[in-house]
Amino acid sequence: MEIVIAAALLAVGLVLAAVLYGRERPSGGRGDRAVSGEVADTALIERRAELVRIEERVLGKEETLDAQRAELARRERGVDERAEALERQTAELADGHRELERQLERVAGVTAAQAKQLLLKELEDQVRHESAKLIRQIEEETKRDADRRVRNILSVCMQRIAAGHATETTVSVVQLASDDMKGRIIGREGRNIRALENLTGVDFIIDDTPNAVVLSGFDGVRREIARMTLEKLLADGRIHPARIEEMYYQAKSELEDHIVELGEEAVFEANVQGLDPELVRLLGRLKFRTSYGQNVLAHSVECSRLAALMAHELGASPRTARRAALLHDIGKAVSHEVEGPHALVGGDIARRHGESEAVVHAMEAHHNEVEPQTVEAVIVQAADALSGARPGARGESLEQYVRRLRDLEQIATRHDGVDKVYAMQAGREIRVMVAPTSIDDDGMALLSHEIAREIEKELEYPGQIKVTVIRESRSVEYAR
Repeated sequence: MEIVIAAALLAVGLVLAAVLYGRERPSGGRGDRAVSGEVADTALIERRAELVRIEERVLGKEETLDAQRAELARRERGVDERAEALERQTAELADGHRELERQLERVAGVTAAQAKQLLLKELEDQVRHESAKLIRQIEEETKRDADRRVRNILSVCMQRIAAGHATETTVSVVQLASDDMKGRIIGREGRNIRALENLTGVDFIIDDTPNAVVLSGFDGVRREIARMTLEKLLADGRIHPARIEEMYYQAKSELEDHIVELGEEAVFEANVQGLDPELVRLLGRLKFRTSYGQNVLAHSVECSRLAALMAHELGASPRTARRAALLHDIGKAVSHEVEGPHALVGGDIARRHGESEAVVHAMEAHHNEVEPQTVEAVIVQAADALSGARPGARGESLEQYVRRLRDLEQIATRHDGVDKVYAMQAGREIRVMVAPTSIDDDGMALLSHEIAREIEKELEYPGQIKVTVIRESRSVEYAR
C-alpha cells in the first residue's frame, strides 16, 4: 500500500510540473495568445480536477489502510490473549492430570510405574496366548499338508519295494548226519573242538540238540568261516588239528571271494555303477553284519531303492541318493577296527576311495553326526528310518526296550506342570498328563512341541514317536 501512495504522489508532482511549464512557455501574437490562454485555462481546470480526484482516491486508500492496520492490531492482541489463555489452560490441565494420577494411585493402591508393569504383563500374557494359538494353527496346517505329501510319497515307494525280512541272530546251526559225529568233533580230550575255537574265535556248542552243532559269535564273518570249516571237515571225514587248520584257511580264502561276489550282487541290485573295488568288498562284508536282527547288506540295498524313488518324487538327484543310501552303513564293516561313529567312519572311507562330496555328506548326516545340508541327505535319513521301521524288520533286546521307555518318560517328567507320563505302543507314543491348574490349553501346545524337540535331540529310534498332552479338570459333587 505504501508503494501505491508513493506512485500517486509522484503523479501529482508530474502534473504540477507540467502546469507550471505551460505557464512559463513564451506565447506568440495577441490573438494567438488569447486562444492559447483559453485552451490553457481549460486544460488547467481539467488537470486540477484530475488532481483533486487523485487526491481523494489517495486519501480514501490511506483511510482504508489505517482501518486495516487497526483491525490487524486488534486481531494480534486477540491472538496474544488466546495464546496466553491456552498456556494457562495447558498448565491447569497438566496440574489436573498430575492430581488425577495422585488420586488414582491413592484409590488403586499402586504407583504409575507399578500400573505400567501390570499393563505390560497383561499385554505379554495376551501376546503369549496369541502366539501359542498361532503356533498351534500353523503346526496343524503344516502337519496336514506334510502328512498328506509324505503319505503319498512313502506309500508309492513302499508299494513299489515290498521286500521280505528275516530276523537274523548271532548263532548258526550245522546239521550232522548222526550224533556220533559230535564225539569226533570234540576229539580226544577235546583237542579238536579247542583247535576249532582257537582258530575261528567262535564258540562251538555241542549239547543235547539232536544232529546239530550250534556256532555262537557276534562276528558274522568269523561265524561263517567256522561254519564253512566244519562243513568241509564233515564232508572230508578226517577231523584232527592239522586238517582243521588246513580247512580253516581254505574256507577263509573261499569266503573272501564270496564276499566280493556278494558285494557285486548288491551293487548290481542297487543299480550303482563305478564303485571302487574296496568299497565293493566292504559292502560284501555287510552280509555278515546285523542291526537289531536286520541284515545290514539287505537293509542297504533296500535303502538305495527307497532313496532313488523318493528322489524322483521330490525332484532331487536319484543317482546321489541311491549311491549314498547304498554306502551309508559301510562304516559298520570296519567299526571294530576304526574308532568313531560308523556314519563318520563310512564317510572317510568313501572320501578316500573317490566318492563325491555330496555322497559323503549324505552318508555322514544319516544319523545327524553332521547337520544335513542337502535334500539327498534328508532322503537318505528317511530311507534308513523307513527300512528299519517296517514291521518285522528289526528287533531289540528287552534291556534296550526298557531303557528307551524310561528315557522317554524322564524327558517328559522334567517339565513343570507334568503330573503323569505313560509310554505306550512299544515306545512309539507317549502320553503326558498335566495339572489343569498349572498349564492352560495354549501351554499344552507349547509343551508338546518342546517335548517332541527334546526327544529328537536326545534319543535315537526308528520311525516316529507321537507326543500327546492331556489336560483334564473335573468337578465332583454328591447329592444326598
